[in-house]
Amino acid sequence: MTAALAALAPLETIPGLAVRPGALLRDYTRFRLGGPCHALLIASTEAAYRAAHELLLASGLPWTTIGGGTNLIVSDAGYPGLVLQYAAAGLSVDGARVRVEAGADLNDLVDFANTHGLAGLESMAGIPGWVGAAIYGNAGAYGQSIAERIHQVRFVDGPHIVTFTREQCEFRYRESIFKRHKRWQILSAELTLTPGDPAALAARSAEIRATRDAKFPPTMQCAGSIFKNLLLRELPPETAAHVPANVIREGKIPAGWFLEQVGAKGLAAGNIRVADYHANLVYNTGGGTAADLVALLGELKRRVQDRFGLTIEEEVQFLP
Repeated sequence: MTAALAALAPLETIPGLAVRPGALLRDYTRFRLGGPCHALLIASTEAAYRAAHELLLASGLPWTTIGGGTNLIVSDAGYPGLVLQYAAAGLSVDGARVRVEAGADLNDLVDFANTHGLAGLESMAGIPGWVGAAIYGNAGAYGQSIAERIHQVRFVDGPHIVTFTREQCEFRYRESIFKRHKRWQILSAELTLTPGDPAALAARSAEIRATRDAKFPPTMQCAGSIFKNLLLRELPPETAAHVPANVIREGKIPAGWFLEQVGAKGLAAGNIRVADYHANLVYNTGGGTAADLVALLGELKRRVQDRFGLTIEEEVQFLP
């Protein structure tokens, strides 16, 4: 702890870097779970992030990075080190090409594209979180995914700034190369969109946002759907044979269908609960703990494994 606090002195001199000693990480996650870190470092510019990143690499201290915290579960004990958050949120457009910094809210990106008459993201309206995390997890909904529109991604790899093309990002369903390289920090991305009618795009986004908000109210302490959907082509044939045809959408089976079959709705552990109306929605009713969430997710996974022989995978990330 002494070494970590001593390291704050040079960090506090970096323009654009807010230093918050002892920050409670639950205040920076949508689930409202998690204990303190030694200090939270919030970089509002790329220059601030790179300066802080350089100091942390040289410090030898434990540290990690986070985004907007929508899909992040922090342990009740917190994180025993420094946490660096990249919050730069700039947006710009050049023709059909949009440049966005990783700390921009995904909904701001959708609205920005709609306003400029650029199609390709409008169905992602209402997905919470920041753009960096959306790229990290290849977010998508209603037939669109962010990977389809990526032209290139800039990120930090140790002391280097690297640019990857979409192909190099190795996108798959809710996956990217960035998930396998936790130390890489996405800085910005360029997306290639297509011309569209601003009014029609905005109307489509409003319709989807209303549908999403009805299922996942913005004030609900949750991460949206907690488990990834399953790809039909990857299911054992004997399991796939039990899935009704009307459940399958775009080659995927909602994890909620499997969870509903095993009685997930309404299950709870402490103040962490599965919604009565949506088997793949787990939320904090208030005052919940990360330990209770992990216990409940373990029970849900066990039930699906026992009934279907399937391992369902969380969309959320865990720290530490």
